Amino acid sequence: MTAEASPSARPLSATSAAFPILLALSASHFLNDLIQSLLPSVYPILKDELSLTFAQVGAITLVFQGTASILQPVVGVMTDRKAQPYSLAFGMSCSLAGLLLLAFAHVYALVLLAAAIIGTGSSIFHPEASRVARSASGGRYGLAQSIFQVGGNTGQAVGPLLAALIIVPFGQGAIAWFAVAALIGFALLTWVGRWYSAHLGAARKAAATPPPLSRNQWIAIAILLTLVFSKSFYMASLQSFYTFYLIQRFGLSIADSQVYLFVFMAAIAAGTLAGGPIGDRFGRQFILWVSIVGVLPFTLALPYAGFSMTVVLTAIIGFVMGCSFPAIMVYAQELAPGRVGTVGGLFFGFSFGMGGLGAAALGLLADWTSLEFVYRVCSFLPALGLLLWFMPAREQLQTS
Repeated sequence: MTAEASPSARPLSATSAAFPILLALSASHFLNDLIQSLLPSVYPILKDELSLTFAQVGAITLVFQGTASILQPVVGVMTDRKAQPYSLAFGMSCSLAGLLLLAFAHVYALVLLAAAIIGTGSSIFHPEASRVARSASGGRYGLAQSIFQVGGNTGQAVGPLLAALIIVPFGQGAIAWFAVAALIGFALLTWVGRWYSAHLGAARKAAATPPPLSRNQWIAIAILLTLVFSKSFYMASLQSFYTFYLIQRFGLSIADSQVYLFVFMAAIAAGTLAGGPIGDRFGRQFILWVSIVGVLPFTLALPYAGFSMTVVLTAIIGFVMGCSFPAIMVYAQELAPGRVGTVGGLFFGFSFGMGGLGAAALGLLADWTSLEFVYRVCSFLPALGLLLWFMPAREQLQTS
């Protein structure tokens, strides 16, 4: 058994990447995740209007990301068995429905329902989009994953900024204005679906039943999932509660706190774009060591920093951690050849699930203690990256 891609996992073009498709996927990912990022961006508004506790705020993230976590592996397995080119557009339509419900949800139960519908749209989008990105990569897998994922990270970064400019001044109903983004995404993904459908014939002819995974491959996948756990839990602490932390500790306004959340999310996007090509050039394990373990000194310093240094440290943390996910995804795809959709569903789903669980658990911890204590606890999470010492060598992964 080798860790190289099987014929079914190879790109549809082995000579050059289909950059228009990759850019369309990246733009769609931008719009999809921009919509998703509006949910945590309006947490301060929802907390005030509905008199929510931190635990209830965390539960919104748990419902959204938990829905995506459960459904994404299922979608990934289904699309490995039979590709669904137009499922991408359908997923965007689900996000549109959840967005409109969120705009007019003035009861906590409806907010949770809107979060679940948006999570459903995400679960449909990510596994198949990851598969199409690999198919359009031309063999440059890390670059393709970076282009695809940087769109999502950029959308997550821009969402809080647009929330500060549009939703905070005009209220929760202004969320409905972002339906335009969902409609543009639907059009782009319909076009991508047509391209993918036209190229599926060659992929089906080349497809073969993937061989079972060896024990060492399962160990490697388990280590990668642990790294995703570490990254997702830590990111959840910032994505869900960073604005509250800035407001409580440094006295910022809601609008100003959203701007600094944008800085953090923009740093993640920049790291994501850099991580794939660096992994292609220097290897996946190198970038994982740097992006997971290397961030530990900065996370340990963050809870004790003043305002200016907090902004600097969160930007560094966002960039360095952002480098990791493209490398994790490509590494996992190489470990499980012929299972691109399953891997995408598993890792995106696990990431969403751990982020949601992290938000809920950390929200409870914040209610019991304080946000400062939450960040002191979370600062040690990157130490789990030391499990990379136990990653099986390439030679061990090439034998069953």
